[in-house]
Amino acid sequence: MTPAGLLKRPGYWLALCWLGIVAATGLLSSWLRLPYLSTAPDLLHMAAPPSALHYFGTDVLGRDVLAGLVTGAQRLVKLSLPAVALATAFGAVAGGAAGFWGNTRLRLPLGALGLPAALAWWLLQLPGCVYFTVSILSISGLYELITSRRQQALQIRPLTFALPLDSLLLGIATLLGALPRLVLLIALAAGPPLTLVQLLALLVLIAWPEPARMVRAEMLRVRVQPFIEAAWASGLGPGRIWWRHALPAACQPLRTLAPLSLAGLIGLETALAFLGIGQAPNAVGWGTLLATVRQDPSAWWVALAPGVALLATLLALQKVAASK
Repeated sequence: MTPAGLLKRPGYWLALCWLGIVAATGLLSSWLRLPYLSTAPDLLHMAAPPSALHYFGTDVLGRDVLAGLVTGAQRLVKLSLPAVALATAFGAVAGGAAGFWGNTRLRLPLGALGLPAALAWWLLQLPGCVYFTVSILSISGLYELITSRRQQALQIRPLTFALPLDSLLLGIATLLGALPRLVLLIALAAGPPLTLVQLLALLVLIAWPEPARMVRAEMLRVRVQPFIEAAWASGLGPGRIWWRHALPAACQPLRTLAPLSLAGLIGLETALAFLGIGQAPNAVGWGTLLATVRQDPSAWWVALAPGVALLATLLALQKVAASK
């Protein structure tokens, strides 16, 4: 990149630099030699302003704010980035499949009906959960094996049913979107503290409908394009056309949506930490640092550093998304 190119979009490159600093801090946090741990209180300097001992001060519990900032960046790298990656990937596949096959184009053998029945029985933990789940799967597999051999011997068309994939996706996405995401997340996270994996799964569950709806809408346009019709005419199978040609073209808008989704998940995770919902008592992050200032409003430095870091990160993601 030449200096002239940098000068044309200075805000974009500044945003990338800030995001790179946050990501590098989170990735290298285990190797950074900080004078204090984020969870170790300094009882001699509680709610102390910035000084030579604590460069960003301490909170009301005596915890070092700088160490908390680094731990918050690590949490962002370990939680928010994987969450947005998984939600985007799952949403892209689900939305792409729904838009490509619709409600009638994807036909499955009758034996496949046993899989959702067994899954529902297992999830609802109905009587004899394991026994009936295994029985349903065994009966479905045996039925499919017998009927497929009979159909091959008689050379008749196999019995199938149309999976309403588009209606299923829209129904689930509408159900998840019926409530504001923060309210839904608080309702699901209420209760005992969640592990990092549980919180990651919860964020993915909340975030995947948005990329799914976008890819589905784009797939409705892509599937009638000339290059898709040419692929059909060349004799390629539907699965290969969907995976190799239609899905990559339909996922193009995700380059703009992914930074905004990441900003939304960071905001949701910070709000949960600020409210203390689903968090371990000793958890440290940008949200928990912002929350501790409520115990001593005069300790303004506790909220300043994480507030500036959070605001700069959200603005940088918005700038990157707008520049795509």
